[in-house]
Amino acid sequence: MTLDFITLSIIDASSIFQWVVDNASYLLVFALMVVESSFIPFPSEVVVPPAAYLACTKGDMNVFVVVLVATAGAIVGALINYYLSMWIGRPIVYAFANSKLGHACLIDKDKVEKAESYFDKHGAVSTFVGRLIPAVRQLISIPAGLSRMNLGVFVIFTGLGAMIWNGVLAGLGYWLGKTVPLDRLFDTVEKYNDYLTYVGLGIGVICVGVILWNVFKPRKSEISQ
Repeated sequence: MTLDFITLSIIDASSIFQWVVDNASYLLVFALMVVESSFIPFPSEVVVPPAAYLACTKGDMNVFVVVLVATAGAIVGALINYYLSMWIGRPIVYAFANSKLGHACLIDKDKVEKAESYFDKHGAVSTFVGRLIPAVRQLISIPAGLSRMNLGVFVIFTGLGAMIWNGVLAGLGYWLGKTVPLDRLFDTVEKYNDYLTYVGLGIGVICVGVILWNVFKPRKSEISQ
């Protein structure tokens, strides 16, 4: 499976990847992650792994700061979708999804309905797990905004999900910094793209399981009765 935005003929994924490598900085990581988490199709796989790779090989950046900055950018981008959907409203969101511009941004009615359905079934936790699911990651902010989900809860769950995903990407990039040369970095990240999703989703499921266990586990007072 190739990186999603290779499907956009106007963008050369490998060129963008190399541009990120040549110009990597905390500010660039933040800005591109804002874009990635908004309605513009731009995958985090071409941002975080090369920044983490350079943190390992050159030491100009710190890999933990890369994760934090990328997560901050993801939250800002998610808030853009959240407020746009809140202010614009459901009819216009669907009209946009069915438009040529919406299709150019890789958004259509089926994807919005999928995100809404996922949100309705899983509630606030969907903003956490949804950050780890392809095609839902960016769109999960839309139903949250449409339903006027509590902003604090939205930011917390979105931030946690984004941090896990960025941590997975940074971990891959840092590990590749010890194992592959720079000229093979893009192809290697692309090779591991499918596995990244499974790893991120698996971690998300484990975290949700821990949260649910802590919420519903029997209390000492209940056991003693």
